[in-house]
Amino acid sequence: MVVTDADGRMLFCSPTRPGSCADITHARQSGLVKLLADGPAVEILADAGYQGLGAQTGGRVVTPPHRKFKKNAPDWYEEMYRRQRTAHSSRRIRVEHGIAHLKNWRALARHLGRREHMNHTVQAVAGLLSHQQTADLASAQQT
Repeated sequence: MVVTDADGRMLFCSPTRPGSCADITHARQSGLVKLLADGPAVEILADAGYQGLGAQTGGRVVTPPHRKFKKNAPDWYEEMYRRQRTAHSSRRIRVEHGIAHLKNWRALARHLGRREHMNHTVQAVAGLLSHQQTADLASAQQT
């Protein structure tokens, strides 16, 4: 689970967990839901894996709209649904770019080591990426 700011700079990268786990379960187990419910009013743009967290966090987690009609949806609904999903993905594209920067590091793209060391690798790469983004921001502000 990765949290970025509006410009795609990484703010937080959660530890990995063994085995497969749904995104929403990982968010609940890591305490993100409680932190958002009790913390400051921020808006988190999430993907469809986090649908349902908006209600638990007072609307702080914004996900793409859920499809209400499985079959035989009216034409007006399909158009509205497409516009809402497009608007959400347009706002979320910088978040996706921030996550892509993390995945582009060779240590993660071609991980050949033991899985029990993956958590340390992810945290190290996240720290290096965060440092790199901070340095790039500082140099851009000086010019």
